[in-house]
Amino acid sequence: MDVEFLWQTLLQLLPGIPLTLELAFYSVAAGFCLALLLALARLSPYRWLSELARGYVFCFRGTPLLVQLFLIYYGLGQFDAVRHSFLWPMLREPYGCALLTLSLCTAAYGSEILRGGLLSVPHGAIEAARACGMSRLLMMRRIVFPIAIRQALPAYGNELISMVQSTSLCSIITLMDITGIAAKIISETYRALEVFLVTGLIYLLINLLISRLVMLLEYRLTPHLRTQPAVTIEKPLGEVH
Repeated sequence: MDVEFLWQTLLQLLPGIPLTLELAFYSVAAGFCLALLLALARLSPYRWLSELARGYVFCFRGTPLLVQLFLIYYGLGQFDAVRHSFLWPMLREPYGCALLTLSLCTAAYGSEILRGGLLSVPHGAIEAARACGMSRLLMMRRIVFPIAIRQALPAYGNELISMVQSTSLCSIITLMDITGIAAKIISETYRALEVFLVTGLIYLLINLLISRLVMLLEYRLTPHLRTQPAVTIEKPLGEVH
């Protein structure tokens, strides 16, 4: 292994980290909002709304992310309605297409995570909130959502890590993220092993940091699950055994 080449490769790949993180975090943030709406729609008593959300989830979970990326990047521009809409300034750029694709995809997976979190809320907590006279909106804000988010947090952390990995596909549509820069270096040096070794190490460190942050957030949100220190009761002096 050429250590000098590995170091130079690392320095060249570092400028791609901000774009990778932007795509991952912005898509997860936008996808979370859509996922929450989809999860509520899945649990809706209206059958048409539930089936509509179910169909969305089925389509985006059942097709590869790369195919979705190609459909949005190459396909939407063929429609006149899209080219003359307010979305065209975003959709004509690779960054906008990549962000939209990742957001729609993670929303499908995130909706199932949030739906599981909402279904895990104890029925007794809901009944207690109703007994206290809470409105439906107040109950959702103070009781249901906090419990559901805590339950869904570990799985959503995995989804965030998955999105970081999925951003590597965006290099195919000319985005110069970590993988995009790596492909450019390989085309110039033909040293794929060393370049991909450094690339994988960068992704590994990013995901390690994300997993630690999720664990810290989970620790802060679940103080009731922490191990309590044992309480010792001292007996009065002079007590006869």
